[in-house]
Amino acid sequence: MLSPEVLKKLDAIEQRYEELTHALSDPAVASSGDRFRKVSKERAALEPTVEALRAWRGLTREIADNEALLADADMRDLAKEELAVLRPRLEPAEEQLKVLLIPRDPNDDKDVIVEVRAGAGGDEAGLFAAELLRVYMRYAERRGWKVELMDTSAGALGGIKEATLTISGDAVYSFLKYESGVHRVQRVPATEAQGRIHTSTCTVAVMPEAEEVDIQINPADLEVDVFRSTGAGGQSVNTTDSAVRMTHKPTGTIVKCQQEKSQLKNRAMALKMMRAKLYEVEQERLRSARDATRKSQVGTGDRSEKIRTYNFPQDRLTDHRVGYTRHNLPAVMDGDVQDLIDACRTFYAAEALKEASRGDTGGGERRA
Repeated sequence: MLSPEVLKKLDAIEQRYEELTHALSDPAVASSGDRFRKVSKERAALEPTVEALRAWRGLTREIADNEALLADADMRDLAKEELAVLRPRLEPAEEQLKVLLIPRDPNDDKDVIVEVRAGAGGDEAGLFAAELLRVYMRYAERRGWKVELMDTSAGALGGIKEATLTISGDAVYSFLKYESGVHRVQRVPATEAQGRIHTSTCTVAVMPEAEEVDIQINPADLEVDVFRSTGAGGQSVNTTDSAVRMTHKPTGTIVKCQQEKSQLKNRAMALKMMRAKLYEVEQERLRSARDATRKSQVGTGDRSEKIRTYNFPQDRLTDHRVGYTRHNLPAVMDGDVQDLIDACRTFYAAEALKEASRGDTGGGERRA
């Protein structure tokens, strides 16, 4: 049963939706591209809630009408049949409305910058970091997203010390934000002569891309160095001083970009990466309920810290936060991780719903 507080919120949303619909037909709004886009975007965000509200109202009316017919001897059997179908639909419809009332994470529609770093475990950690990087690239490919590898630092035996990539597409952050943290791998490394199982770690940080309006950077706070690119690269990539290292002096934050032949392009991409990093730090500071900073998000890389374990001898992956386990690690390492991501999204949506219910759906950040 929806509480009066919830119904009041839903009525207010419907009223705002109608105001926005009317505004779209206003010539003054239609003639202003920016205003029209803003109104259209807000209206589109409210539309699923309004549609669900109207469907719920229609369902409650049908139930009430059939309950009234129970007093009619001629219609009683037919009404019972209808109610047997309609009543089970009521609770799911109400739960859907409650979920739709959870405040939406404003970063969900953003593209992301992903950092993968080898943690504890030496060369084996570097090898796993390279494999984990490929997981995200293959998953992005499966979803039709665009991937750009911005910077890599090679390790031994074909592994990596760290890598940074950007992923662009539809609501990328909403799918990948729960990948941040320490990923632990247990397996027999290729370099292990005794056949012993080793434990290694990698850290992953997923940051929403920040626009200039999201975070302002004073150019005087930036120190920019250029150097010769390393790695295979293409023609001229590692023969000119085109790579860029950018340091934000007030925070000591450093980013590098060396994938383009053009120093100007590398500088622009480095600025985008810097903006995303500083935005993430600011977002973490504001999320006092989580009591976290970007450092605690990814952890130290110590073996005891983990959000997920990849156990190769048992062909098992476990996400320790949500209690989800699956098998077929070869498929996982080829980017087949949608079920895992869905499990995280479902778990945190349920957690957010619990919090919203305790607070009569008022305020707070949606973590789903």
